[in-house]
Amino acid sequence: MQKRKNIDPTAGPALEQLIKIVKKLRGPDGCEWDKAQTHKSLRPYLLEEAHEVIESINEEDPSKIKEELGDLLLHIVFQAELGDEKKEFHLTDSIDHICKKLIRRHPHVFSDTKVNGISDIKKNWEEIKKSEGRKSMMEGLPKSMPALLLARRIQERAAEVNFDWNDITYVWDKIDEEILELHEAIEEKDIDHIEDEFGDILFALVNLSRFLKINPEEALKRTNRKFLSRFKKIEKKIDENGLKFNELSIEELEKYWQEIKTIE
Repeated sequence: MQKRKNIDPTAGPALEQLIKIVKKLRGPDGCEWDKAQTHKSLRPYLLEEAHEVIESINEEDPSKIKEELGDLLLHIVFQAELGDEKKEFHLTDSIDHICKKLIRRHPHVFSDTKVNGISDIKKNWEEIKKSEGRKSMMEGLPKSMPALLLARRIQERAAEVNFDWNDITYVWDKIDEEILELHEAIEEKDIDHIEDEFGDILFALVNLSRFLKINPEEALKRTNRKFLSRFKKIEKKIDENGLKFNELSIEELEKYWQEIKTIE
């Protein structure tokens, strides 16, 4: 196999071609749909493409990862083109910004700073971010992130400055405490209090996932897929038996569920 070069010489021309295509799509003789788009109107599509990249990574399909990265890159170029049209910024400004940031935040690679393991790297990273003007450890966390992932990042940020338990036992205790408080809120029949306490339980469970070194978002997605698969199998089995789903009791449906679960 031919050894790959450190820098792909075709990357520049390929990116230039994509930029030209987007400019043409936005031009006078371009596509009406593309010309109508704004930063905000493209948000759901950008998010969708990011999720598709993640899904292709989860499937460990290099061909699909390649394809989905291209789709995501289109949105990055498109957003930059919108900024360029308003003379606010250009794609090269974004590239220049991230290049400088990476060099600045990796002094152990690009200068003579010495580190002893990943913990030192993380510590330096946070100190550099503070020197850049960050007033809080929690600054920069996107509010639009899925709630489970945002909770995980909040907890990771707190742990970086040792605001964290050093034993999983305390995590279990916190979960028990939050469940008890939810029971109390339910007895009070206060919907706002119930929602608060339910959120506290989820936050505590996310913290448990961190101690167990698992991704809470992926864990829930896995459970969702498992439930959907079993539910569809139950539907199929009920249909094969000439019965109707909504005419069966919960006890009868539970028997189907346990049967499918045992087979799996």
